[in-house]
Amino acid sequence: MAGDTAGQYDFDKQLHDTLPIVFVAVAGFAFVLLAISFGSLVIPVVSILLNLLSVSAAYGLITLIFQDGRLQGPLDYTSFGGIISWEPLFMFVFLFGISMDYHVFLLSRIRELRQGGASTKEALVGGISSSAGVITSAAFIMVAVFSIFATLSLIDMKIFGIGMASAVLIDATIVRGILLPAALALLGERAWTTPRWLRRRPVSA
Repeated sequence: MAGDTAGQYDFDKQLHDTLPIVFVAVAGFAFVLLAISFGSLVIPVVSILLNLLSVSAAYGLITLIFQDGRLQGPLDYTSFGGIISWEPLFMFVFLFGISMDYHVFLLSRIRELRQGGASTKEALVGGISSSAGVITSAAFIMVAVFSIFATLSLIDMKIFGIGMASAVLIDATIVRGILLPAALALLGERAWTTPRWLRRRPVSA
């Protein structure tokens, strides 16, 4: 088979087959880097789960709006009952990288306070209060930029813009501002426990 239809079918099939591989590779790479950086296995697990929560929220929103045909009038589009095939993968990679950026920034601040002698509660309060302004400003800029895509005529750009803007907003407020501190507070010192095999051994002269 040849032609545009066959080419699109092959593209969609290849994208569908490689989607799980990309998800596992990105999550696995992030897990290894976070485990080495923070010397903990709990922190990477919590981080990845929270990132997946943000991505899932964005997926649900674009499905509700574009696949189910909501807000066609205000957003000036016509629903075709589906989502552009490349959008989920593209959004996942972008969102995982963006959210992990200020996630590491926040965790680093909390760890610095803990290493300075602060308790877990004090480190959480101090880390969030000192970094909230930077994270909020960065999130506001990204939401504003991605929202511009929603004004474009192409439906794939509308999906991308609304999905990314909503995901960043949810991630910076609910996920990083509420769920992350709550999870770390519940876990307490267990979140920062370093397994013996992961501890860095002193280098002999």
